[in-house]
Amino acid sequence: QVQLVESGGGLVQPGGSLRLSCKASGSAFSINPMGWYRQAPGKERELVASIFSGGSITKSADSVKGRFTISRDNAKNTVYLQMTSLKPEDTAVYYCNRLHSTVPPWPWGQGTQVTVSS
Repeated sequence: QVQLVESGGGLVQPGGSLRLSCKASGSAFSINPMGWYRQAPGKERELVASIFSGGSITKSADSVKGRFTISRDNAKNTVYLQMTSLKPEDTAVYYCNRLHSTVPPWPWGQGTQVTVSS
């Protein structure tokens, strides 16, 4: 069973940057497309960025396009989310998981809190 551990969140001022990391256990990581998701209070979890297994193809939600960059290191079983020009509306708990439109998600990790506030 794959376990996901997110880290790197924190409190940052508007316009600031953060880099999130998500480490996965097990050997299934490298063959799965991965995504970063976020859930703000009172809202549903949403996909903000995704990356194919080889790392060459990425997609981002319109709300973060040009500001967030997803990447992965399959040798380290880790996916990253570089966030720049952060806005208060980016405040949420951020999670990673494999894309799960056709397969079930792995068990969700604890997530990492990102708070953008002055």
